[in-house]
Amino acid sequence: GASRVMVSNAGSQRGGNNAHSNTANSNSHISNSIHSTHSNSERSIGRRKKHKYGFQLKPYNPEHKPPGSKDLVYLEPSPGFCEKNPKLGIEGTHGR
Repeated sequence: GASRVMVSNAGSQRGGNNAHSNTANSNSHISNSIHSTHSNSERSIGRRKKHKYGFQLKPYNPEHKPPGSKDLVYLEPSPGFCEKNPKLGIEGTHGR
């Protein structure tokens, strides 16, 4: 059977979420390490938003088998063929 592997960047924004930006407030940095030196009370003060990168990871499901060598895997979502999209050469299906 076919499997779909898809990561969407539609919700991500460039500019404000630069991991290498120099911010004036160095106390707002939150560590993701289990070896963090911050106490639990310090960590809960400045929590970052849950979906920073615009997609949500799904929990591991041991019943889901990975695609085999002969399985068809979609890496990107296919475009909608109902709507006209001249850039992709799609005529659309409305009005036929």
